[in-house]
Amino acid sequence: MSQPAQKLQLGALIALVVGSMIGGGIFSLPQNMAARADAGAVLIGWAITAVGMLTLAFVFQTLANRKPELDSGVYAYAKAGFGDYMGFSSAWGYWISAWLGNVGYFVLLFSTLGYFFPVFGQGNTPVAIGCASVLLWAVHFLVLRGIKEAAFINQLTTVAKIVPLVMFIVIAAVAFKADIFTRDIWGRSNPNFGGVMDQVRNMMLVTVFVFIGIEGASVYSARAQKRADVGRATVIGFLGVLALLVLVNVLSLGIMSQPELAQLQNPSLAAVLEHIVGPWGALLISIGLAVSLLGALLSWALLCAEILYATARDRTMPAFLKKENANHVPVNALWLTNVMIQIFLLITLFSAGTYTSLIYLASSMILVPYLWSAAYAVLLSGRGETYEQASRERKKDLFIATVALSYAIWLLYAGGLKYLLLSALLYAPGVILFAKAKHEQGEPLFTPLEKLIFAAVVIGASLAAYGLYSGLLAL
Repeated sequence: MSQPAQKLQLGALIALVVGSMIGGGIFSLPQNMAARADAGAVLIGWAITAVGMLTLAFVFQTLANRKPELDSGVYAYAKAGFGDYMGFSSAWGYWISAWLGNVGYFVLLFSTLGYFFPVFGQGNTPVAIGCASVLLWAVHFLVLRGIKEAAFINQLTTVAKIVPLVMFIVIAAVAFKADIFTRDIWGRSNPNFGGVMDQVRNMMLVTVFVFIGIEGASVYSARAQKRADVGRATVIGFLGVLALLVLVNVLSLGIMSQPELAQLQNPSLAAVLEHIVGPWGALLISIGLAVSLLGALLSWALLCAEILYATARDRTMPAFLKKENANHVPVNALWLTNVMIQIFLLITLFSAGTYTSLIYLASSMILVPYLWSAAYAVLLSGRGETYEQASRERKKDLFIATVALSYAIWLLYAGGLKYLLLSALLYAPGVILFAKAKHEQGEPLFTPLEKLIFAAVVIGASLAAYGLYSGLLAL
């Protein structure tokens, strides 16, 4: 950890943020959005997302600068502000969200290859899962070689996957037709859409999924060469990815109509470019997606292991998760993560529908860590901690943090009761590791307030379990 060779510079941190956010989501964005909203609602939704996610990016930047002793971002802020159990829950939810997303990346990668090689099907055939498993463990042993080496490869794949996206944007901008974009701009001809705000709410989990990774640099704050680079990397990475996402989504709505886009198979971006230029467009996007997913798999393998390691180092998770190898890689954390990914890859052989729902569940699992980070920023600026000589800056940061917290609460509402209950079902079992860590330290399991919070989680988990058993809830 302390060796200079392990320190990451600004470029590597930006690549981790961009590489984490640009995975498979942007390549499926045209269909995913068109299935939930038409052009007008999409523009409103992106405006809300831009403001909300930008304030979250500023929150991570501010906390990185004001609390440099708190390493590993989302977990550390929740713990510092609201106690051990909330810190553990943030780390646990973030970790589950991360490896569930990786399961989705593996399946989407081989689904894309299935466009050229039918044996891979939709990415969940026995051959596809077998090849995905081989790739999983190849990434595993690459990461074991060292954080810096893996981060360097991630920089290369980040550059490589942006090229086809920029090409798409240029080509689509030339082919864009305003009459297609405005044909039914508010989606009134689709009775399933509901009103404009219903459409905006329905597209929110999609926007969360494509932005997961915005906190990537703060997770690696302990390994940054300069602490200030953590905040810079977060904001720079966010602005670049936001521009790509909005342009890809909006331009697609001017190439094909909303009903046409909604019927496409994913990766839908390939079909949109094929519609403009012919078969070579689908080939270009498919290659770009393959490179993008490989880079994202590497980014998230790093992030999953790092969050478990940091939590164990701070004694909120069991001590066995902080073991490092000779290359300073958290080896047990990496093994636990990839074993879970392997198990869920096997599950996708038998339950493709469940896999699809778990991808949306991955989005909802990240909402709690985001909410507690924003709440901690409100707490910090509200009571003036670290702002003794900067009252004007304090007011600005309090306003930004309040907007970010409001956005995080709105996301919980937009996700709906179903995913809130299913999230509780995944949060509840984490108490086993939390209890083991507390036992190692000889400390009581919960404070009185934490008992109430855990009771609420158990109630939510019980309702979810009953709902699944009775058929009232469905994965």
